[in-house]
Amino acid sequence: MQFCALRKAKGMEIIMKHINESFIEDTINRVAKNKTVYGCVLCVENSDSTISWIRGTGNIQAGDKYFLTSVSKLCTSLLIMRLKSENRVHLDDKVCKYLPGSLLDGLHVLNGKDYTHDITIKHLLSHTSGIPDYLSYKNPNGKTTDSNLNEGIDEPLYLEKILNSVRKLEPTFKPGQKGKVAYSNTNYRLLGVLIENVTGQKIGDVFQDYIFNDLGLKHTYPYKDTSTINPVPMYYKSKELHIPQCMATITAEGGIVSTAKESMAILKAFFSGQYFPVEDLEELKDWNFIFFPFQCYFGVGLEKLWVPRIKSIVKPIKEIVGFWGSSGAFAFFNPDTDLYFTGTVNQSSGFAHGAVYNALISIIKKQL
Repeated sequence: MQFCALRKAKGMEIIMKHINESFIEDTINRVAKNKTVYGCVLCVENSDSTISWIRGTGNIQAGDKYFLTSVSKLCTSLLIMRLKSENRVHLDDKVCKYLPGSLLDGLHVLNGKDYTHDITIKHLLSHTSGIPDYLSYKNPNGKTTDSNLNEGIDEPLYLEKILNSVRKLEPTFKPGQKGKVAYSNTNYRLLGVLIENVTGQKIGDVFQDYIFNDLGLKHTYPYKDTSTINPVPMYYKSKELHIPQCMATITAEGGIVSTAKESMAILKAFFSGQYFPVEDLEELKDWNFIFFPFQCYFGVGLEKLWVPRIKSIVKPIKEIVGFWGSSGAFAFFNPDTDLYFTGTVNQSSGFAHGAVYNALISIIKKQL
């Protein structure tokens, strides 16, 4: 007979089945010991929530709101897949079908040839468009936009500005070129505009109406009010990072605020078939290995963690799929154990991602 216990403790609700509670406690404590981690939160659940565990540590409480950063892209992917299930878009559709030429012209010119009108929705979702990342553009001070943001130099990243900057950059490859992939936030900004044109609503309102309200989420929203003291601050190395103007303008690719518990609801909705047929998930698993910003595989609107066999020799870990955020936010699902993971370490330097990665691997191995 399997043991299932329910109890409430300070700041957490725990329903444990199979997993040893003290083991997960030790695991999150090891994450918190990373010298670049000032606070973290971890939520672990299975599909029917007979396993449900959440805890915050350091300067983050279990119910605190935080920036999802690129985990927001999971919501954008979900919207595209929902629109696809409603027959309003198709992944092989050319982007120019939904976006005006004035927006697209000259966005992908490689060796003197303009490939912009060859780009499809699938290319954008899978980072196989070849369109450069607007965060890589060098500003007058000689530093990239990404570097400026990490130094706390805040600025709004409006659509016209970022597309003008991208036009000055060299595309990395032809759209859909075999074996080629390059992470680009520009791809998801364009998907956001595409969603707006298909639905007739602003992207933040689409997120709210199509996902957040539908799931009954009370603490998840597109960040807009730059004067608010919420969510909890991100860090870059040892420095608190306050970039509200930026975060308020990057909704589709990184500007959603949520909690570990509510982002868990989004993650489960993505993989459960709630908004699009679960069979369509296989179409998203067209993997290309990507080295930057993280070593992982990128499919179609979905990431898969790279797990070398040496990490789990006896019982290989086949898939951990979902999304990383640059801030150390994460949302991943392991089908073999039916475990879902959400949370953040709120560290934008990249130095704490490995601690989260090792924690997820440890918990999955314990459950295999």
